[in-house]
Amino acid sequence: MREANTKDLSLLILLSIIWGSAFFNIKIATYSYEPFTLALVRVLFASIPLYLLCRYKKIQLLAFGKNWHSYALIGLCNIAIPFVLIAIGTAKINSYLAAILMSTTPLSGSILAHFFTKDEKLSFMKSLGVLVGFSGIVLLFFDRVVINSENYLFVLITILGSTFYCIGGLLTLKLKNKVNENVTTSTTLWSVIFLLPLSIIFEAPWNANPSLESTLSLLYLGVVATGLAWLIRFRILTVNGLVFQTQVAYLIPVFGIIFGFFLMDEVITWKVIVSLVVILVGIYIFKKNNKGLA
Repeated sequence: MREANTKDLSLLILLSIIWGSAFFNIKIATYSYEPFTLALVRVLFASIPLYLLCRYKKIQLLAFGKNWHSYALIGLCNIAIPFVLIAIGTAKINSYLAAILMSTTPLSGSILAHFFTKDEKLSFMKSLGVLVGFSGIVLLFFDRVVINSENYLFVLITILGSTFYCIGGLLTLKLKNKVNENVTTSTTLWSVIFLLPLSIIFEAPWNANPSLESTLSLLYLGVVATGLAWLIRFRILTVNGLVFQTQVAYLIPVFGIIFGFFLMDEVITWKVIVSLVVILVGIYIFKKNNKGLA
């Protein structure tokens, strides 16, 4: 892996902007689209560039091979379920709050990894980072402007969505010897298989009358925030490695707050800023002492 240059840093910032902008677009999409349909269309549009990438690089897709159940389970836990839960949660909370909550995924993942892997145990300093990071989330619950009796359940649903990302990540470790593009494309195809009947049965999307604004946001989520973003992620991982790529965790909530404030007129309090700083400090402590990523 090479040392990051200006182009690499630019791609990292671009990826952070794209993922940070996903949350206000999810909120806009929820104005017209139900969660199953929203998630389905998102992964449909994401699967197109991923499939074309595999064809271009002559990568064999193993989605329906002998290990199909592994790809199916990851598609369910790492894509289908979190996409639906995040859509449900973001519909009722500030978009920037969803971005902040999702930034804690590395911390949630570290707890699960401690119990379900052999080489990712929590040390004292890593545990300190986790405690500091989650204390930032606890602080958010004391801000009644942002989290109150009307939406706290949806905050928990969003956190549950991020937890499923962690579960999916742990399941993906079983396929760590497979080609990255194959794993991502194959699991995306399985997420489509799971979401299609749920959308048809429970939401009858053909009866919807979506606004142009919501439709454009949904197209953006699929093509840019999922498909294109994953391709950029592939490039960063290949050229600069996992450590460099994980730095997006610091930038996503920052851009999420910027977009939420300027484009959605969402109220940002001083407690939100303090909570964000505490969370980022926790992530920094954890990653600095996470030898598994070094």
